Amino acid sequence: MADAFFNRSFLDPAVKGHFPEKLVEVLKKEGFMPSMEEGDLELIRENTIDLLGINYYQPRRVKAKEHMPHPQAPFMPNHYFDSFEMPGRKMNVYRGWEIYEKGIYDILKKVQTDYDNIECFISENGMGVEGEERFKDEEGMIHDDYRIDFISEHLKWVHQAIQEGSNVKGYHLWTFMDNWSWSNAYKKIVMDLSQLIFKKTGNERLRKADTGFNPFQRITVFNQNTCSFLEKSKYFFYVTVSG
Repeated sequence: MADAFFNRSFLDPAVKGHFPEKLVEVLKKEGFMPSMEEGDLELIRENTIDLLGINYYQPRRVKAKEHMPHPQAPFMPNHYFDSFEMPGRKMNVYRGWEIYEKGIYDILKKVQTDYDNIECFISENGMGVEGEERFKDEEGMIHDDYRIDFISEHLKWVHQAIQEGSNVKGYHLWTFMDNWSWSNAYKKIVMDLSQLIFKKTGNERLRKADTGFNPFQRITVFNQNTCSFLEKSKYFFYVTVSG
């Protein structure tokens, strides 16, 4: 049910042109089936997408429900499952998120098998770090090897999916420079490659640790190549993967 609520509820109508039957049954049972106007389903059916963007940061793990919810509690999707924390999971301790690189491969394979291998791209992927200034050296450079590893390992799994026939066309990293996110209460959670230091006189850019790659270099990873060269680079801006 977690898949139906959090994935198929929008993937099925967007790609297949209809809602998943299991989800419709549950919503009717719980009294939460939205009202629809005549012709709505036809509009959805006739206007499916031809390119899918996929955002992936961390996995959502669930398990069977251990205790039934209170009968008077308002309905929520987690009435049908509990969250699950994988023992020994790798964590981004600076953000509190699990790191599971293979998840990006799992998603691409699911799109390949369940959604007719529709053309897609990774529209967001990246590693957020709160208080990243702690990793700044005496010269003002931030050494973010953890982010390099994060990106490299995810790209390796994207490459593996391509090798197995996935129709993924690109990878977009979130993000190139600092952004102030309202969803994080404007806390300084850094997910970028280039830091902006705000001063009264203007903006000063501070590069991340450098091993010689131009930060604006466009890196193309072809299907016949490996991603091992990425380990040598401390810069990633835009990556296009092609099969």
